[in-house]
Parts: sequence; C-alpha cells; structure tokens
Amino acid sequence: MNNLLIDDLLRLSLQEDLGFGDITTEAICPEDQVSHGYLLAKQNFILAGMAVFTRVFSLLDQRVEVQAHYSDGQPVAKGIKFAAISGPTRPLLAGERVALNFLQHLSGIATATNRCVEAVKGFNTVIVDTRKTTPGLRALEKYAVTVGGGQNHRLRLDSLVLIKDNHIQAAGGIGEAVRRVRGRVSPYIKIEVETETLDQVTEALTAGADIIMLDNMPLPVVTQAVRLISGRALVEVSGNVTGDKVADLAAAGVDLISSGALTHSVQAADISLRLA
Repeated sequence: MNNLLIDDLLRLSLQEDLGFGDITTEAICPEDQVSHGYLLAKQNFILAGMAVFTRVFSLLDQRVEVQAHYSDGQPVAKGIKFAAISGPTRPLLAGERVALNFLQHLSGIATATNRCVEAVKGFNTVIVDTRKTTPGLRALEKYAVTVGGGQNHRLRLDSLVLIKDNHIQAAGGIGEAVRRVRGRVSPYIKIEVETETLDQVTEALTAGADIIMLDNMPLPVVTQAVRLISGRALVEVSGNVTGDKVADLAAAGVDLISSGALTHSVQAADISLRLA
C-alpha cells in the first residue's frame, strides 16, 4: 500500500476521532504502560486492509507493532486470532477504533465481492465496481474489490467515457452524444454507452460504442441484447445487481457485471481487537 495515497486520509480520520486526546485511556493507563493483544475474527471473511490497519498505529506511535498472520485476499475463519499487536497502551487504544473501522469496512467489501466472483466461476464474466463509493475512500474501496477478486470500473471521470441517460438527453440522442465525444477525446479512450431498451442498444451499436451497458434490464431482455450485440461490443450489466442474480446474468453471456452494492451498502466484517 502506497503510504502517500492514504496518510492524509488516515490523519484526518485520527484527528476526527481523537480531538484533543483520549481522555479515558490517558486517565487509566500510565504513559509507560505496554500492552499485547490480538485481532479476532467473529465471522468468516476475506481479509483486506491490513496495511491500512498497521499504518494507523504507525502514525500515532511507531513503537506499536502489528504482526499479521494472514495476508490480504486470504479467507479468515470465525474464531481465528489472525494478527498480534503490541506496544505502548495509550496509542494502541487511541488508534483502535479508526484502525478497525478501515479494516472491517474493507474486509466487508472484499468478502461481498468474493461471493459474487465465486458465483460466476466457470463463466467468462468479470465482476466490477462502480463510482458509488464513500467520498474520500474510493481508492481504498476499489482496492478492496480487487482483493476480493473483482476488477475496477473507471476510477475517475477522466478514466473512461460513460455516456449515461442525462448525457443522451442533453445531446439529443445516442448517436449525437457519441459523435461529440469522438471529436473531443483521445482515440485510446474507450466509449461506453448506457442503454435501457433494445432500440437504444441498436443505436449504440450503430454509433460504434466499445462497451454497451444494459441498465436495469430484466434477464430475458439481457439475453436478447447479448444476441443482438453478438460480440461487436463488450456487454456490461448494471442496475440493482445483487448476489443472487449474478450467476443468471453470467449465464446469459454478459462480459461485465457492475455492482454499486459492493461499495455503497456493504456490511462490515465483524472483527475485534482484544488485549491479552
């Protein structure tokens, strides 16, 4: 993990939580007290964010040491003590909540992603995320998706052209929207068009879209659209995608399944930090 990418975020998070200091810990624990503890898995999950967890304590006090017994991407079973932590008690307890918040959230994303990835095994379908991320946490959340076996959709608005419904409305149609984009952006940038009907799929094909997104289409219509596109563009399905639907969508022959739920409404993994 690139510390330059995350240090400002972690410092802001610590400042938010600490305020002028941890008055509870400072009242109870002498400055020279040292403690040892461990991370306990209270459910099964895919680990993600150990480097972030460790970095939180490094920013508070470099004497705090974290020894991870598992690496990001590995499954951790309920009841396992998967990391050890030791160091001065004050910074150890002061950083506990912030460090756990990141670790639980990122592991939750990796776990949810992995469930979807496992559901489409055997198909040539890739699970991808969206830009429906927590402001300020996008890079970390998208990292967690890759840890879970998924891939990233565009990171920012300058990564890929995605012509959505409001762009189509503003331009007066799919063809005109694609024409304007092709006159403006580099030929090395792919153009994706969001479609809601089979007629729009035909328009996107005629306009020469590289990727066609089928947005909120019922499964039978997705199947028809895949046949209509017939390999002339990559096919992405998006909109209200949940874990119980991904296998059927993959079986329909889509190339990509994008899910905002992987980041915007994921359940955090249940992890505790306990002193020994």
